[in-house]
Amino acid sequence: MRGTGLLLPRTTVGVSRWRRFRAAVDWPLIVVILALCTLGLLNLYSATRGVRHHAKFDTQVQWMVVGVIGFAVATIVDYRTMVRLAWIGLGIAIALLLVARVLGKPPAGDTNHGITYRWLNIGGMGIQPSELAKLMVILVLGRVFQDTEPTSYAPRVLLGQLVVLVIPIGLIAIQPDLGTAILLGLIVLSVGFLAMPSVWPMVHVTLAGLLAIPILWETMHDYQQKRILGFIDCGIAPTKECWHTQQSIYAVGSGKIWGKGFLEGTQNQFNFVPEHWTDFPYSVWAEEWGFAGSVVLLAIFGFLLVWILNVALSARDRIGAVICVGVAAMTFWHVVVNVAMVLGLAPVVGVTLPFVSYGGSSLVTFFLAMGLVANVSLRKHGY
Repeated sequence: MRGTGLLLPRTTVGVSRWRRFRAAVDWPLIVVILALCTLGLLNLYSATRGVRHHAKFDTQVQWMVVGVIGFAVATIVDYRTMVRLAWIGLGIAIALLLVARVLGKPPAGDTNHGITYRWLNIGGMGIQPSELAKLMVILVLGRVFQDTEPTSYAPRVLLGQLVVLVIPIGLIAIQPDLGTAILLGLIVLSVGFLAMPSVWPMVHVTLAGLLAIPILWETMHDYQQKRILGFIDCGIAPTKECWHTQQSIYAVGSGKIWGKGFLEGTQNQFNFVPEHWTDFPYSVWAEEWGFAGSVVLLAIFGFLLVWILNVALSARDRIGAVICVGVAAMTFWHVVVNVAMVLGLAPVVGVTLPFVSYGGSSLVTFFLAMGLVANVSLRKHGY
């Protein structure tokens, strides 16, 4: 009986700990991720239903499995441990960007005359080091702003640390991957404006970036300049440079209020919209589900952003809050730039729509990012 008496409390404690852990898991975050993945697969099935691209659906499912595993790992490993190794992680990301520049190869079907070096082939899988750089930059921002007393920060010291982040941004820009470079810059600015004790240093950085636009223009490749010119005015750029945006706008507009129905989008099914499974999935969704469906999809993204910021507000420390703000900024700018690109409100820069666009590196990156948010949410309960 004594042995039984000793075992019973242990069993009870084990069950109690499991119940506490289950209650601490961020179920709303998991549910909204599952909802976006489900809608993304539904949209991808429609976009790749033809014989030529049908394998993309199976590949995306496989990447989702990898992403779920990454989500679990990013949730379990204490985020404070990851932040302590953030500078090392950023160094690895920078090294991989350099390797990609030297040894990387353009993806199949590259139309930029072999000048795009963004991919590394590791174990038969194409990996984009720039995606890893996004996560490392967010963790470094958590390390930079880890002090619990923001008033004790010296803006010049912080600004000096943030300048280091120009290195991965510059390396990504010369791949060339202008879209990801701009996104990284926007993430740093978003977190900086919210976390710096004074906004003026970030205002100066922003103004310096705007003043550097003429210099950046001269360093851009010809095809990048044509895309921007096509965005400004199709009359001053070759017609083919406007094709993507024009066909995308036609697709969105033809969906009207309720859409044409699943698998019934003509712009989609007849492949009028180029790269509609990766860069323009929102046009496929809008054509088939209309304005109503588009609002629903954007509302889900809106809930996700609000929830991440809610986790940031309730985080147990400043590090967790900064990480969540970084993930929210990354998600926000991805959605805004992609949708603006689809609607002709921004030039085509190849930015994915989180959990909806086809692409393994981007998908796994967002699973890992959401795992960091779940990690912060879990630790506020004492884990």
